[in-house]
Amino acid sequence: MLVGTIVFGALAGGFFCCICCGYKSLKMAIDVIDASADFLACTVRVIMVPGVFFFAQIIVVVIWVGAMMCVVSMNEINVDESIPQGKEIVWGDKPKYMALYMLFGVLWICAWFEYASNFIVMVAASTYYFNSDAGLEGDAEVMTGVNWAFCYHAGSIAIGAFIIAIIRFIRIVFVYLAQQAEQASGDNQAVKLMVRVAECVLACIEKICDYINESAYAYMAVTGDNFCMSAWNGFLLNIKHILKFSFANMIAKVFILLGKVAIVAGNMFSLYEVMKYRNDLEEVSSLLAPMVLIGVVTFMTASIFLGLFDTAVMALMTCLAIDMDMNDGTPKFGPPTFHDGVKKIDENTGEKVAEEGGCIEEQLL
Repeated sequence: MLVGTIVFGALAGGFFCCICCGYKSLKMAIDVIDASADFLACTVRVIMVPGVFFFAQIIVVVIWVGAMMCVVSMNEINVDESIPQGKEIVWGDKPKYMALYMLFGVLWICAWFEYASNFIVMVAASTYYFNSDAGLEGDAEVMTGVNWAFCYHAGSIAIGAFIIAIIRFIRIVFVYLAQQAEQASGDNQAVKLMVRVAECVLACIEKICDYINESAYAYMAVTGDNFCMSAWNGFLLNIKHILKFSFANMIAKVFILLGKVAIVAGNMFSLYEVMKYRNDLEEVSSLLAPMVLIGVVTFMTASIFLGLFDTAVMALMTCLAIDMDMNDGTPKFGPPTFHDGVKKIDENTGEKVAEEGGCIEEQLL
């Protein structure tokens, strides 16, 4: 207990020091989040983007399941009285390789849909940022993002999707092999520990690669460079403005988590009240099944649409960093509310900015 208290106290102290040392970066990150909210409020049509790609993924998965059933039927089926079904599928080499190939294929296609959706939102957010300035709130060009995703950068999106598909494929195969190893070893705690550690390592690698891909697409949405160039430049941009990116991502994820919890809790409470009003509580023996179903569906839906906010924050944060690097630390573009936040930083710090082309680099970096 004492050790845990000391560790959490040290972490809290370090976080407090980061806030004190990076106060201006924190304020700038909050302004970016505010601008992201304005972008989503002014561009309601962008909500259709993840919905369309989600249904496209469902269609692909349904077709894939049917094709996989055909591949499974190519194997020999032997009668085995030792198992409840009474039959056992004996996998041949060719059907096994075909199944693995199809598994990787569906992972790649679904990852492409996921990243294409994010890229379109990022292009819309980037055009919104660079079409705006201190006196004008510009428009977001959603169809430009669609055009770029399918006509100009489909290959770049496919590269990032290929990388993440490989990692997910390795994780799935590893989980299968780990289950076989655990069954063969019995109740060996050492084997279980090694499996859990390996799963954590693979999950961390997936998170890192996913963030690098997101950074690459955010940079690509602004410059139009290829994937490799965008990944490298986006990585350097994140390192240069690490405090701003860290604060923006952290705050955005906290808001998204709170939003998911609130929406799921609200829907589950609404279900209970509706069933109570209709006198349906007496008709069911337990509320657990409908509550869980509503909670899962609500969480999935909230994750799809609230993910837009996280994507918009990444895109606008990248736009801000590029804007500052191009204009000697002074952001030139962005919606009026964003520039109002920058002025408040000036007033709070008591520093004066030149009337034209003034530099606030010392405040923002």
